[in-house]
Amino acid sequence: MAEMLSVTAINNGMVIDHIPAGQAINIAQLLQLSKHRKRITLGLNLSSNTMGLKDLIKIENRQLTAEELAQVAVFAPQGIVNIIENYNVIEKIKLQPPTSISKIFTCPNQLCITHTEPVNSDFYLVHQNQTIQLTCKYCERNFTQGST
Repeated sequence: MAEMLSVTAINNGMVIDHIPAGQAINIAQLLQLSKHRKRITLGLNLSSNTMGLKDLIKIENRQLTAEELAQVAVFAPQGIVNIIENYNVIEKIKLQPPTSISKIFTCPNQLCITHTEPVNSDFYLVHQNQTIQLTCKYCERNFTQGST
């Protein structure tokens, strides 16, 4: 029996693959995909041989900037971005988490200066296995991505 695709192909754009299950919605919000007026496909809790379950995002007629790719890597440190042209994958980009990130998360330490002063949150990142550790630049508290 022929295998049926769960998600339709796109002509041009990009596919963010190997997103940990449950993180595609966070990435869609981060990238403000609801404002993109082309087809967006979110695949949630799809079967994966390597991850068990994974999420997937297909974005038609849009390429992400290097900064956006780094931000996505915080949510999907093992992620792969496939660049699509004429229904073919022309490039694969392995996401690399950045060493620091600003404005994405709020420091969970309520005593941190970021809650009382007009400064952007700023975190140093350490990528260990499939976990992202964040250290607040201001209060120096450590957190795991997902707890902020």
